[in-house]
Formats: sequence, C-alpha cells, structure tokens
Amino acid sequence: MKRTLCLLAALALALTALVVPAALAEENDNWLHIFLTEDPETLDVQMTSDSYTIPLNCFDRLVETDTVDGAAQIIPGLADSWDVSEDGLTYTFHLHEGVTFHNGDAFTADDVVFSVNRMMEHDRLAKNYDIYYGIVEGAAECFDGEAESVSGVTAVDDNTVEFKLVKPCSSFLSRLATPGGSIFNRESTEGVDDFGVNPAVCFGTGPFQVTEWELGSKVKVVANPNYFKGAPAIDGIEMFIVSDADTQRMMFENGQVDVFNFDYAESQLQWFKDNGYADQIVSGSRAGTYYFMFNTAIEPLNNPNVRKALQMAVDRQVILDQMYSGEGQVLSTFIPEGVLSFNADAEPIPYDPDQAKQILADEGYADGFDMELAITSDSDAGRKISKTLCSFFGKIGVRATVAEYDDATYKDIRHNGQLPSYYGVWSADYNDPDNFLDTFFARRNTVGRSINYDNEEILNLIDEAQGIIDFDERMAAYQKIDQAVVHDDAITLPLYQRNHLFCLNPRVHGFKVAWNGWSDMSFYPITLGD
Repeated sequence: MKRTLCLLAALALALTALVVPAALAEENDNWLHIFLTEDPETLDVQMTSDSYTIPLNCFDRLVETDTVDGAAQIIPGLADSWDVSEDGLTYTFHLHEGVTFHNGDAFTADDVVFSVNRMMEHDRLAKNYDIYYGIVEGAAECFDGEAESVSGVTAVDDNTVEFKLVKPCSSFLSRLATPGGSIFNRESTEGVDDFGVNPAVCFGTGPFQVTEWELGSKVKVVANPNYFKGAPAIDGIEMFIVSDADTQRMMFENGQVDVFNFDYAESQLQWFKDNGYADQIVSGSRAGTYYFMFNTAIEPLNNPNVRKALQMAVDRQVILDQMYSGEGQVLSTFIPEGVLSFNADAEPIPYDPDQAKQILADEGYADGFDMELAITSDSDAGRKISKTLCSFFGKIGVRATVAEYDDATYKDIRHNGQLPSYYGVWSADYNDPDNFLDTFFARRNTVGRSINYDNEEILNLIDEAQGIIDFDERMAAYQKIDQAVVHDDAITLPLYQRNHLFCLNPRVHGFKVAWNGWSDMSFYPITLGD
C-alpha cells in the first residue's frame, strides 16, 4: 500500500527495517504475538477497504458477525436488540447502556449518528460508503454535497437510534456488521486531522486500544479493562510488520510469534506439514470466490455456448492443487460455501475438453479463435493462473494470450466495459449473496466490471432480490440468479475457494477460524497458557 508524504509527516515515526526480536516469549508472557505483512493503510476504517485487523479488535459495531461452527451469525454488538418495521424500511436499535470509549467518554446514540454522517461527508470520499449506509434516506444526497447530514439516521434518545431506508434491504444488518460500520466517538474524532495516523487519538469501544504504531516495525494494542463484554484474557497484541515469508517462519519457530497465517505466506505450508507442525495447523473455509469472468461484448464470447466450452476446458482442481496444495474446494457456484444461499447441490461444471472441442465446432469455431486474458502487471498470482488458463484453452484450439496493464489503466478500461476477460478474486465483506451477485452482475455494475451482461429477466431479479423480505423466497431468488450467471448464461467460471490456514503455538487457546474472506480477525476470544 502506498504511504503518502503527509501520512509520514503526521506519524512522525522512524522508518526502520524490521529487526527480528532476539528474546523469545517469556513463560509468563500474556501478550499474543502475530505478524502483518505491511503497515495498516490507516487506523481510520472508513478510509480503507482491506486493513481490518485494528478495527476488528479496537472498535465495535451496532451488530457483529460471529463465527459459530464455521458459519456466520448476526449477534448483538453495541446494540442489545433491534426492531424492523413490517415494510422493512425502519430499523430501530436499542443500545447497550454503560459502554465507554477508550478515553472514558460515554457511548450514546449521537456517536452512531456522527459515524454515519462522517462516512457520508461529501469531501471525505470514504471507502465503500454505499455498502454501509448508501441505502439510508438522505445518504446519497449527503455524499453528493446536496445535504449537510443524513436525514434517515436519528438519535431518538441517548440509548436508541433509528435508521430509515429508501427501500427494503434485507442485507442491511449484515452490512452494518462489517468493519466499515465501526462506531467512532464524536467528541474525540470530529475535526481531528490525524485520526487515521495517530494512535493517541484513536479511541474506540473495543476490547483493545491501539497504543503504538512504529511504522515499518510493529503495532501494539493493549487490553481494555473496561470492555463492556468483559476484559480480554490477554494483556494485548503485538503485531510485527514482516513481509518476508522465511522471516515469518523463523519467528514462529523461535516462539516469537504465536499465530502463523498462511494467507501471508502460502509458500511455507508444505514446510510446516513436513517438519512436525501438521497437528498445530487449523483450517476453515474462506468465504471467497476465485473466478474467471467473460466479457460477453467481445466476439465470440457473446455466444453462451462458446463460454460453456471454455468452462469445460479448465481442470480447476489442477490449478487449486498447483497453486494452493489443494487446500480448498472447486466451486460450481459464484456464491462460496459459508455465504447465505450457497447451493451445495448445484450441478457440477464438468472438465471435458473433448466435449468443449465439439461445442466449438458446432458453433463454427472448429479452428478455434484468438482471445486475451487481462491482468494487472503487479499480480504474480494472476499472471501464473492466467497462463495456466491459457494452456487449458489452448488444448481445445483457443489461442489465448495474457495482456498486462498497469493498475490505473486496467481499472479505467474495465470501468468502460472494454477489458478483456480476466481472472479475479472476491472475498465476502458481509454474509449475504448480494455481496457477490449484486456487486458483479447488477445492471449498474455489469458494464463497469466489463461483463456486459444483458439477460433482462435476471437483471430485474437482481434489482428486486435485495428488497425481498421473506428469507426463503429471497434465498431462492439468489440461487436462481447464481444458476443463470454460472450455468444457463455461463458469463463466469467459478474456479475454487480456498481454506483459511493457520499454525498455532500450543499456548494459544480459543482461536476460531473466521467465516469471512479476509485474513484479518478479532483476537478477543484468545487465551494463552499451557
């Protein structure tokens, strides 16, 4: 991630290369030691879409998503309970009383109102603002500079806050449970220019408080003894900034870190399995989809049968085995396991290159055709997987090549709907199918993602599905959409979803593999000991 000069100046921290600490963890050490591969983009979660370790441990949200038996469940957070009107337009949250921020200020409904308005400020350009609060009355007007505040969120009293939506949105609670829905303290945050870079002004209500950020070296958060759900069992978390996979492994071997996250160091997995650590590895499904997307506006990919032939040409298990040691599962749905509406009974996408060749011949492409696969030039994994896809396509006579673009050019061409077909990854931010199907295939998104989908029946159903209040009816609608985009119209080829994999120091207890698609998680449940 890029660090701007102003961020460096505001931090006033020394840029130092990481020196691996010489001392091993002491027997009475009650700190959890982990590593991150790079500094947080910012401590202000409204301004990042991927630096979530700090907000998940130092802030709370009105509701939370907890992992129960590997599945996601919405549970109370700063709100003890909530009511939803029959028309699905009004959400009333009853707040937990007696909650305080790290600086001792009382948490009230006004802090919720402030947090919503702060995200929607016209000049801030907050990340993913539309996901969290875009459906709230007056939010769009506020973001566009046509209003000074969001009219649809009000503090009824100190312990009650009300949201009014412009239309029913059954995923609203799930959206609020994501890091961007974190609640800030108006008193200590409003008008503070260095909130995102200065730990001294970074106050949440969470189980830990960030106290130190030594850029390029480490971040430390200490336990909040006044946490309203109970003080953490550990004294704090020390997060070393370590980008080199071999150094990460050495630190784990030496007992300097307690959790080895293979998302950060995939190359190390086999070493751990071969060197006596297999029993210390824990895993769970990662709620994310690795996929190949077709640009249906480019001939002959505008022909669904051609797209189906390309689907059948790829042995996805081979790619999963080669890239990730088989740690995951091949998908025949765009919705991964762990996300609502996942269809375990979806028809498999067969690997059948002979049938694929026959389909191409039937469609007039017995001699194959030329096509491009787009990647960004800084994506080594994307390059490797795309070249593997080209090899599979070549076996059915399709002459596929990889076209590399710098990140800015890639996004610009994609936004205009003209990017060649491409490999990508999408991880769940919140547990709802619209995080996948609406994000990619909705009418307002399909051009901007260079898919150019034109099935009006399914496009209309995507628009309608968010507002369906009956749960079973809504899940059925999303399964119909998934069936259409993957099988009937074949506008995407889901490849696989990976496993979350971690190796734990035996002194770590209470570790839960999070349901979501991130590498970041809350360490609040952790205890340490023999």
